[in-house]
Amino acid sequence: MGLIDFVKDAGEKLFGRGQAQAAAKEAAAEPSNAAKTQAANSAAADAILEYVKSQHLDATGLTVTYDGATATVSVFGVAPDQATREKIVLCCGNVAGVAAVKDMMSVDQSQPEAQYYTVVSGDNLSKISKQFYGDPNKYVKIFDANKPMLTSPDRIYPGQKLRIPPQ
Repeated sequence: MGLIDFVKDAGEKLFGRGQAQAAAKEAAAEPSNAAKTQAANSAAADAILEYVKSQHLDATGLTVTYDGATATVSVFGVAPDQATREKIVLCCGNVAGVAAVKDMMSVDQSQPEAQYYTVVSGDNLSKISKQFYGDPNKYVKIFDANKPMLTSPDRIYPGQKLRIPPQ
């Protein structure tokens, strides 16, 4: 897939708590200290990896790295299918503080890739469904394609990136 852009200020707020927050504060206090910067990047990557796992998404050899200087996540591993691969990438990118994801994953079972759509103010899944499928009633397909990250069809937010599966 390559490099996928995300809205840096939108998404799950994973870096504002726990080890990621503490490491980021230490790195900010001494920006020239490479060891503290690396620790902050590692803590952020661990927070993202834990978030992916909390969504019950898994891949063989799943590894996440984070570069705070460019706000870029790199994700590696072998997903069981294309949908899982895309959901893992979305979990990594829909995090506040992440501007891009380098998708370095592969899949066991190749399938057609989904399109991505960035939610704007005033959107709902029916409106997005009408835009992509010509039928607002196919919003359930988009909702199902973004589970478990979406818990309700009514809970999307501007800046969130969604999977739009092929028709």
